[in-house]
Amino acid sequence: MTRRVRVLQVVHKLDYGGLERLVGAIVRLLPAERFESHILTLSDFGRFAEGLAAHAQLHQHRSVPHLSMLWPRGLIRTIRALAPDAVHTHSGVWYKASLAARRAGVRRLVHTDHGRPYPDSLKDRLLDGLAARRTDVIVAVSDALRRQMAETLVPRPSRIRVVVNGIDTRRFQPRAVNGSLRGELGLPVGAPVIGSIGRLDPIKGYDVMLQAFALLRARWRVEEGAAPTLLLVGDGPERARLAALIEREGLCDATRLVGWREDVEQVYPVFDVFSLSSWSEGTSLGLLEAMSCGVCPVVTAVGGSPAALGEHLQHRLVPPGDPAALADAWRDALTDDRRRAGDATMARRRVEQAFGVEAMVREYARIYSEEL
Repeated sequence: MTRRVRVLQVVHKLDYGGLERLVGAIVRLLPAERFESHILTLSDFGRFAEGLAAHAQLHQHRSVPHLSMLWPRGLIRTIRALAPDAVHTHSGVWYKASLAARRAGVRRLVHTDHGRPYPDSLKDRLLDGLAARRTDVIVAVSDALRRQMAETLVPRPSRIRVVVNGIDTRRFQPRAVNGSLRGELGLPVGAPVIGSIGRLDPIKGYDVMLQAFALLRARWRVEEGAAPTLLLVGDGPERARLAALIEREGLCDATRLVGWREDVEQVYPVFDVFSLSSWSEGTSLGLLEAMSCGVCPVVTAVGGSPAALGEHLQHRLVPPGDPAALADAWRDALTDDRRRAGDATMARRRVEQAFGVEAMVREYARIYSEEL
């Protein structure tokens, strides 16, 4: 019997973010008869770990970060003991994990970059540039990210491959709005909902979204019906600052900041519009999930988002950092029910055609197995 390929995923932590959901999809769907999956966190396991224990062996390594960057001795020992055939690193741990994997004698080193600031900081270019030199395959989750990395980071662009993110279109599908869930989330009856699900991080530009929402509410006319509500689902380092901004803008009655939820497939259909105000994106899983649920997108034209929308939804793109343009785009979507419904149907079709999770996992399986 052929021995299974042992693949070690290395992440910082397993929380409910896009990167972590992607790792979860990979370990759930890799053929168990061909692959043995392990996950190593370099911090706490996180809230998402419990659901993955049935599909992968979970390991944890803690070290003093600043003292282990040049020589991560403990991490080298940990990886050597696990003896993986392939190590797959993800954003945030690339430099240290790639160094440790090479010192541990790993034969195949893969890295997925899930999105980068533009432009990169000097520190990131230096450390990730060094990591790129020792990595066999560097995966970019969009063509835009591949171009950025080839121009500024990767000395051998032939090592870069594009594997777009994929999602489960059976889990994320159009469904009737759950009225009790609307009540649980505190959404006013009859009010249209602008929603976003993701990590509350500065690169996501949620402060811009709140400025845009304040503009929209100030300009909303009585004859246009009930004023919109903004629903933000997620958590992260920006939460306290965003809560303060909501209060300062006088949006407490119209904005819901509800933290992470595990039932996001039930939440997306509550949205009339799904929105991103990001400064940079790889290929947003939240965007793909919302589109798969048949929700009209309005997002900033950054990273992989234009490609995710495809040619028929380009009119739903806005420039980053422009609250007025975002507010106008929301108004356009919310006041034209027929066109919004057509775009929602187009969004679902786009994800079904180009962003299925099975195709994504097949690409990673091929990458893991090459030259082994």
